[in-house]
Amino acid sequence: MSEVTNEVTNKKQLTKNDLIRCFIIWEGTTECCLSYERLMSLGFCHAMTPIINRLYADDKEARIQALRRHMTFFNTENNWGAFIPGLVASMEEDMANGGNTDEDMIKNIKVGLMGPLAGIGDTITQGLVKTVALAIGVDMTLQGGALGPIVFCLLYGIYLMAMGIFTFSKGYTLGRSILSKITDKKIMNRITDILSIIGLTIAGAMVANNVSISTPLQFTVGDSTIIIQDLLNSIVPSLLSAAAVAAVFFGLRKNISVFKIMIIMFVVSILCSLVGIL
Repeated sequence: MSEVTNEVTNKKQLTKNDLIRCFIIWEGTTECCLSYERLMSLGFCHAMTPIINRLYADDKEARIQALRRHMTFFNTENNWGAFIPGLVASMEEDMANGGNTDEDMIKNIKVGLMGPLAGIGDTITQGLVKTVALAIGVDMTLQGGALGPIVFCLLYGIYLMAMGIFTFSKGYTLGRSILSKITDKKIMNRITDILSIIGLTIAGAMVANNVSISTPLQFTVGDSTIIIQDLLNSIVPSLLSAAAVAAVFFGLRKNISVFKIMIIMFVVSILCSLVGIL
């Protein structure tokens, strides 16, 4: 890995320095540039720049395309989630060398892994490790020890760095190991399909759990009352929420800015509330 290209096969290879720079950018800046539209995508794309610049040094269009595919929505826990940029680095390397990895597979594996790793990382990092480190630091402080905050920062910082390095390196080495053994295009297509299903399932679950839109409309016919929301739920649960998300997605596909979409949603919400629809 010390050589940029292999003189015999002319194979593009990432250097150790490329991977170190990728990890440092990921660990240091990924959560410093969050946005409502894409969350951690800008940080992820920034972390991948050493990889992209190495693999596509002589192809400007390939660099542009690589930057665009890493600007799609992304969100995960930063330390356990370091597995993903490590894995993606190995996939970019395989694709740059004409392997079976393609752009869709890279996108789908990001979507498929970011949710599960976020769940594991948030539970262990925030719920366990941080709590224990805080308990130690606070206890030392309450007993009059001035080193309590320093001990907390050291314990938590060491964990974050160690876990990040471990997951990032494992992601890269695992990716190289798997991708070097898979040569059947049908297998790669199956993997892509599986990851697509996982990503869509996670997205659907997020819509159902985090978007709540209902209507109070009801009609009385004779002695019976028809509640519109119950009727909609009998057709498709959370139908209004799914329709709203679909409308936003359609607007984004039409290159309508997020700001304009938010204004439209704000105006529609007020109007619908005034007339009693929502």
